[in-house]
Amino acid sequence: MTTPLLAAPLTTRPLQGRVALITGAATGIGAATARALASATVAIGHYAQIDQARTALEEVRRLGADGIEVSADLTDPDAVGLMASQVASEVGPVDILVNNAGAYPRMTWHETDATAWSHALDVNLTIHYRMSHAVTPSMINRQWGRIINVSSVNARAGRPGLTAYSTAKAGLLGLTRSLARELGPHGICVNTVLPGAIQVDAENTLPAHHRARPEDQIARQCVPRRGQPDDVAAAIAFLAAPAASFITGQSLHIDGGWLLH
Repeated sequence: MTTPLLAAPLTTRPLQGRVALITGAATGIGAATARALASATVAIGHYAQIDQARTALEEVRRLGADGIEVSADLTDPDAVGLMASQVASEVGPVDILVNNAGAYPRMTWHETDATAWSHALDVNLTIHYRMSHAVTPSMINRQWGRIINVSSVNARAGRPGLTAYSTAKAGLLGLTRSLARELGPHGICVNTVLPGAIQVDAENTLPAHHRARPEDQIARQCVPRRGQPDDVAAAIAFLAAPAASFITGQSLHIDGGWLLH
């Protein structure tokens, strides 16, 4: 019996020598992504979640990778530049950026005033522009890079109570496509993943009337189970790998077949 051609590459450390920065990496999808990218040197980006970030970093180190944790308020443009500089000085310039940080504000359309609208766009779209803008010059210099944006199935489906959030997440699709065209000539691939209903601890903080029943969500999907952070992290790890060098400007749903397109 012959060995599949992909067997050998999948057993190596494909990102060895690379530096990966994941924002919002202290918990949930971000922490799972940090583990999935642990063949690189991993920077755990967070904001005032020092205990969770250190736990995530310990998990990365147990997997045999080096790493650091870096805290910054990404809504502060100066802090974004300082985070990128800190990572570069401590472990090297960023090769792989995973724009995962964000917020999930639930409010009706009538409650969505100008302040709430601006905040939702800032924390779910503009911070990713800032972060990408901070790290791409060094990627261009090295003629290699990966940017993976974490959007949401709501960017395409929409959802009551999430108008500003869904709008911002849809904006990430435009950012991804445009950056793919801008940066492709420099060996930089830019893609988006769109998680569906992923089971994370943060959902337990939602008011009961905002929580979908798990059985109702599962009924919408082709795969009848709850999505897990590791499901999203596996897709991100693939898009970050050298094997994905001919994939850019794409939007990959990780939703168990909730939306088929």
